[in-house]
Amino acid sequence: MTACDFPQWVTIIGNFGFPIAITVYLFLRFERKLESLELVIHQLGEVIKETRKG
Repeated sequence: MTACDFPQWVTIIGNFGFPIAITVYLFLRFERKLESLELVIHQLGEVIKETRKG
């Protein structure tokens, strides 16, 4: 790798690395929100079961 190849690597990282990093970040945030939503839905199901019994 020579000094002439350096700008090409910067361009490649800029074009592909940044979008990949953003995608991973958003995926992890979305996954946490889905887990909390799953918990709330489960709790709602339990409340509905108890309401129908009572």
